[in-house]
Amino acid sequence: MPTSDTRTRGVRVTDLARLAAAWAASTVALIVTGALLPGFSASSWWDYAAVAAVAGIVGLVLRPALVEISARVGWLAVLLAAVVAQALIMYVAIRLVPGIESTAGTALVATWISAVVATLISWATTAGTDDGLITSLAGRARRQDTVTDPEVDGVLFVQLDGVPFPVLQWAVQSGAVPHIRRWLSSGDYTCREWTPQLPCTTPASQLGILHGTVDGIPAFRWYDRELQRVLVANRPADARVIEERHSTGQGLLYDDGVSISNLFTGDAPRSLLTMSRVEVRRGSTQTRRAFAWFFTSPNGFMRSFTRTVGEVLKERWQARRQVRRDFDPRVHRDWTFALLRAVTNSLLHDLNTALVAEELRRGTKCIYVDYVDYDEIAHHAGVFRPESLAALDGLDRTLGSLARLAGSAPRRYRLVVLSDHGQSQGTPFADRYGRTLGDLCAELMQEHVETVDASVEGLGRADSIAGDIAAGGMTGKLAARANEGLTKAQRTTDPGAAAGEPVVVLGSGNLGLVYVRGDRRWTLGGLAREWPALVSGLAGHPGVAFVAGIDDDGRTWAIGSGGRLDLTSGAGEGTDPLAGFGSHAARVLRRALMDPAAPDLYVNSMVDPVTNDVAAFEGLVGSHGGLGGWQDRAVLLGPADLMAGLPERIEGADELHRVLVSMLEACGQRATTASPH
Repeated sequence: MPTSDTRTRGVRVTDLARLAAAWAASTVALIVTGALLPGFSASSWWDYAAVAAVAGIVGLVLRPALVEISARVGWLAVLLAAVVAQALIMYVAIRLVPGIESTAGTALVATWISAVVATLISWATTAGTDDGLITSLAGRARRQDTVTDPEVDGVLFVQLDGVPFPVLQWAVQSGAVPHIRRWLSSGDYTCREWTPQLPCTTPASQLGILHGTVDGIPAFRWYDRELQRVLVANRPADARVIEERHSTGQGLLYDDGVSISNLFTGDAPRSLLTMSRVEVRRGSTQTRRAFAWFFTSPNGFMRSFTRTVGEVLKERWQARRQVRRDFDPRVHRDWTFALLRAVTNSLLHDLNTALVAEELRRGTKCIYVDYVDYDEIAHHAGVFRPESLAALDGLDRTLGSLARLAGSAPRRYRLVVLSDHGQSQGTPFADRYGRTLGDLCAELMQEHVETVDASVEGLGRADSIAGDIAAGGMTGKLAARANEGLTKAQRTTDPGAAAGEPVVVLGSGNLGLVYVRGDRRWTLGGLAREWPALVSGLAGHPGVAFVAGIDDDGRTWAIGSGGRLDLTSGAGEGTDPLAGFGSHAARVLRRALMDPAAPDLYVNSMVDPVTNDVAAFEGLVGSHGGLGGWQDRAVLLGPADLMAGLPERIEGADELHRVLVSMLEACGQRATTASPH
């Protein structure tokens, strides 16, 4: 892993320097607090320095007990500990140091004021980096567990959700991601592109990466003919159904692995914030314990609180800036998205890092974690907008932090960075043409159509937090209510899940899906006989590049306004509708159409040949799902020795799964278990 292996003397010197800096910052914070708060004073600044020192020592004694109690009782106890614990520590320190005047009430207020001041000092002295969080986690990481096989290298898989290969390539060339740039320039790491399958979505890619198959996942959400309802991959109950259908027990993480903040487990023995396990095992003591260590640190709770508030304010300012500067394309960004962005890009980000740090400390063999920062912002802002690139730079800092944390682990870790898909950009279909894909289908079919095209990806990520922190007792009931509220919100935005209209039209990025309800798949011929204007009308619309389906003989076709292509034989009539989508387009489209779960019709939006814009069937400016743009150009970055000898082309997440398994085997993992490959 790209980090200096200074686990003895060098680390201790660094620790002393950090302790001195923290002590100085705490002393200054207390001096400022004394000036601001009546009833809190000292005879000299040395008394403040003594209180800061004693508070640090008392915290070392009391904090482990408070963390363990709060982790076992529940998240309400964690929050109470975050608010009260440091006040208690401060009050004990004040009582032990003569020369300080304070009451229990002023000690609580003083704690908050000093925490705010210390946070500002920390932010100013570290230029807003994550040093405060990492320092807190590193102290715990050095109290590492022992492992029985230290000669086996661990592997940390970090998914940078939705980062396109061209965007990361540009960022490296511009110097915007200094850690990645330094690793690549040294020759220790190499980076290459891989091609996701169709659909280019997180559910299909994560199922392929973690479980070795992309079958049965035609989009982010789809009509399931067996269950005769809409499945949404980031809904816990649905994620569990999907994984149960495809798990073999030998996924990527089955050999002493852990899944963190994913849709599926990869058959890991343990999973945290993982959607398919949220409703199976609500409430994780390990999750609460790991985050409680950070929350009960002197400025941990204040850090999370201020970052969350700051993220909301920053989002509102950035949204208005796009309007003032008349950015095109753009979509409306409301308060709901601002709050979801604050949860996913602040709270969830820090929680992911805390959980990874805990697993590194334990020496877990393989860890797979998903950071959604870039994907969440690019959906609403665009792939190259300043806020999206800032999120990518933040992810680079996080990679550097994880490398530092791994330096104190009981085994050597290899870092593998990947994205599950890329993103494309453009004005949404409804904004561009004045009606949704569902409206267009209803007009062509002269039928009532149920349209499911609201974006619920962020809601699902927030749902994973609410679900995983739920536990027994009062705190469990509170978290469960929050989770029920989020699930209800998802169902409200997905009316097709319970509706009875004969036709369901779904949007998944710029990929549309048309289903006729029932347990059979309709052919192109059957659709033409029942609704003669549908296929030709969709294919001829200026916002549609092609529609695709199977004929009565089981052959797969792509149909455009000027021609059609037999994907089975390669024979074409007129203009090739897949021209300009790349040589892989026919292969991945045919594979998707041959899946029994595929819709009756796939609909792929137009692609502007000049701007490379697509037209998402959801209300998103950055999207992924179909073909066109950079959505099927994903990232794979890893140690040069593990990247050597890879296939010339990696096409499909199931193929990437085999590559990652080979990396685990090269690190000495799976030696005592039967490998599925």
